[in-house]
Amino acid sequence: MAESIGIEGRGAFYEQTGTIRDMVSTHLFQMLTFLAMEPPVSFEPDRLRDETVKVLRAAQLCDPARLVRGQYEGYRQEQGVSGDSNVETFAALELEIDNWRWAGVPFFLRTGKGLGAKASEITLKFRKVPFNVFRGTEAGLPRRDHLTIRIQPNEGITIAMNAKRPGLGLELGRVTMDFDYEEEFGSGLMEAYETLLLEVMRGDRTLFIRQDGVERAWEVLEPVLDHPGQVVPYGFGSWGPPEADALIAPRRWHLSADDHGV
Repeated sequence: MAESIGIEGRGAFYEQTGTIRDMVSTHLFQMLTFLAMEPPVSFEPDRLRDETVKVLRAAQLCDPARLVRGQYEGYRQEQGVSGDSNVETFAALELEIDNWRWAGVPFFLRTGKGLGAKASEITLKFRKVPFNVFRGTEAGLPRRDHLTIRIQPNEGITIAMNAKRPGLGLELGRVTMDFDYEEEFGSGLMEAYETLLLEVMRGDRTLFIRQDGVERAWEVLEPVLDHPGQVVPYGFGSWGPPEADALIAPRRWHLSADDHGV
């Protein structure tokens, strides 16, 4: 979940909060639980939230060694910000979920202010095949398939996969299958807070975090809040500090604007 804006005059608030408290325990954990949960037995609010809480209960506590906290250059010059502030405006972390479906699959979460573009999306990177049937041919090593869910902007879903190029021989190319909400249905999508305010008035609690989920989210984050370490600088308008790239290596972060080639 990337934001291109800075703190927009909220220095005093951000000095007390930081990105982990502001975004990870709420927005990112909400997306994580919706992605990783099992199908609910019904769409009643508590049945859906039962499943999201199960995900958080299965999550390991965050390891401070698998956290990168960044601060964009110029943050300390913002009004209301301390000149030696150690508050993060960027966070990247790894999370493990110990259940039957997700054990051994790392989840990497990234969010920050002052990044290269505004984007909220999820990319699932599929495992390598256990045996390369194309070995010894001119096809080379097939690249991993990706499923990308674009939450905003340009809401939609993209699948990136390998396909044989037309013609003789066996040469693989990279193709995508793309679904775009606005292109298919028009521009009737509501803004996130419009949806939440409407559901408050309707008394629909489906998209709201339940108390036991809130408490477990803070338990998962407690180790990194107690031992945050030092922030590392990054340029405003970049994609965060290089330490975040090292966190995920040899993998890399993905955006739908990328070429899905890795």
